[in-house]
Amino acid sequence: MASVTGKNGAMAYDAVVLVSFGGPEGPDDVMPFLQNVTRGRGVPPERLAEVAEHYQHFGGISPINQQCRDLLAAIRTDFAANGLDLPVYWGNRNWEPMLADTVAQMRDDGVRRALAFVTSAFGGYSSCRQYQEDITAARAAVGPAAPVIEKLRQFWDHPGFVEPHVDAVRSALAQLDPARRDSTRLVFTAHSVPMSAADSAGPHGGRYTAQLAETARLVHAAAAPELPYDLVWQSRSGPPHVPWLEPDINDHLETLAEQGVTAVVVSPIGFVSDHLEVVWDLDTEALETAKRLGMDFVRAATPGTDPRYVTMVRELVRERIDPDGAQLRRRLGQLPMWDTCPTVCCVPARRPS
Repeated sequence: MASVTGKNGAMAYDAVVLVSFGGPEGPDDVMPFLQNVTRGRGVPPERLAEVAEHYQHFGGISPINQQCRDLLAAIRTDFAANGLDLPVYWGNRNWEPMLADTVAQMRDDGVRRALAFVTSAFGGYSSCRQYQEDITAARAAVGPAAPVIEKLRQFWDHPGFVEPHVDAVRSALAQLDPARRDSTRLVFTAHSVPMSAADSAGPHGGRYTAQLAETARLVHAAAAPELPYDLVWQSRSGPPHVPWLEPDINDHLETLAEQGVTAVVVSPIGFVSDHLEVVWDLDTEALETAKRLGMDFVRAATPGTDPRYVTMVRELVRERIDPDGAQLRRRLGQLPMWDTCPTVCCVPARRPS
């Protein structure tokens, strides 16, 4: 198997693995998938049933797996076209192909050390540390011969992530009535998380909201600096007594309507592709809220397989393996950045008992 030598020639990498969330691919998959996602989190059964109905609205199929297949094919094509001789695997946290099965296949193929590209741009427990924990658990399930897997850095301010969002916002704005421009607002959304996770501890804890705010600032400045904007939240789950990040997008639309806003562009900057939290929570529920309020609503696209986003994956790999990787790093923001996270990073703060 081919390998690529890492920084300073100290280590070689045999592969890259795309690690994603996973999603059901048929009606019978929905509830087992949701049980995998929420195991140990105390989510009420009625909430699981409610979310299951969202999936059944689309035939029990989440778009995310096909999006991963498309991204996987695009990354492989890009690697081959640019002389990066590394095989690319794919494993999910919560549904097939399960990450442990992928790691076992990598072991059988002779992979000894790999880099993981995770389909989440941000820090925090559920968006970064939990992926690290799942990688560790998958390796433990495979056993001592499992390859070492190192997660690539977060990419909330990489041009390959920001610029597709910028163009998507511009395209969405072009669909609105110019006569309503003075009462149009740009609304960025991301997945809500418990306040305890948003304020996670450790050397790089508490970065989720700060990084999202930075991405929102960058996209706004490049796409529509003349418009006011907000960062709000969506897709809340979990026990109702646990505080989560607010306001919810639907509540925020109510507030904007009261303020005289007549049109919104909603940009889901917390997401890399149009999976269920986008096509249901925004394209269905938030759209219905806007219609009820008499508000024009256009949802901006996510990066998906935008060539700039695909190129970004290769650039992140080159950063890690090239002796001059620090000079190759492309960033648009000013927040602190690091290549690897310590094991104590982004530990959720304890909730008051």
